[in-house]
Amino acid sequence: MRIMSFTALLLSLFSCCGKGYTDLDVESFAAKIDEAGITLLDVRTAEEYSEKHIPGAANIDWYGEDFMEKTLAAYPTETPLAIYCRSGKRSTEAAKALSKEGYPVFNLLGGFNAWNEAGKRVTRYEVETFLTDSGVPVRITLVKHGSLEVAYKGVSIQVDPVSGLGKPTDYATEFPKADVILVTHEHQDHLDEEALKALEKEGTALFLNKAGANVIGRGKVISNGESAELPEGIRLEAVPAYNTTPGRERFHSKGNGNGYVLTMDGLRIYIAGDTEDIPEMAGLEDIDVAFLPVNQPYTMTVEQCAKAASAFKPKVLIPYHFSQTDISGLPAMLPGIEVRLRNMN
Repeated sequence: MRIMSFTALLLSLFSCCGKGYTDLDVESFAAKIDEAGITLLDVRTAEEYSEKHIPGAANIDWYGEDFMEKTLAAYPTETPLAIYCRSGKRSTEAAKALSKEGYPVFNLLGGFNAWNEAGKRVTRYEVETFLTDSGVPVRITLVKHGSLEVAYKGVSIQVDPVSGLGKPTDYATEFPKADVILVTHEHQDHLDEEALKALEKEGTALFLNKAGANVIGRGKVISNGESAELPEGIRLEAVPAYNTTPGRERFHSKGNGNGYVLTMDGLRIYIAGDTEDIPEMAGLEDIDVAFLPVNQPYTMTVEQCAKAASAFKPKVLIPYHFSQTDISGLPAMLPGIEVRLRNMN
């Protein structure tokens, strides 16, 4: 078996000589996209991408007239690109064009079809990828509403996983078993026993507020101001999340629920939970990515969200938990902060 693998590797290396790019089989491609600094690019159509794609992949359509313009605008030419299409035909054409521009390119032989046949993980959700100080990718899957997955160095962290809410999620088949689960508070759109059972395995660390632990009768209670060390050197901090507007305190009282800050190799991610623009936000430092809820009257109005982001100035803001709230005006309200409006319904 080792001789066959070595032979396959040699064939792959020799096959790309003179091409300017490297063809990789599924296993080699899977290993490559976990390397530091690699950008994963799906060159299929937006419709194909939306059905299912490899987790962490950005999408730029090879058939689009502005393919190269978009790619050059998004990625410096020294950025290594791992690309794929449906069967490998389009990505081969794209690999040739991209390598001529100077990109180091790795092309998936057999494309998404081969990836699927090998039983590799795919997703139908949008994924945002950020890099740590060392260039290691952190992939955040935008599941829906207040539900996220943060993946780093093989560690899967699920935040407020919920099975229902109009967008059914089969966690048992759509996601790997979680290493860590974070629950912000006990409301049913954040604490779902069915989702927890589908994700838990032996050794899964479940962190939640005291009221949430009382509801399900298990888990490690973490309160505002407390912290914990997670696998791969990830630091977890629990921060306040509550309502301040008179009459809204009944939704989320002070001292009950949590927001969370995750720090991994210098990258800091703030997941606010259900909260308004509380004064404690001004004390947040060096936040790279912030998830702020915009679901009046339970959390923030659009104006409160803008005020909150202005208080601690994250590099990237992704509004979430917004239901039917119109958040289209947020980018114009926050010059200097990159606001990414994504489908979280």
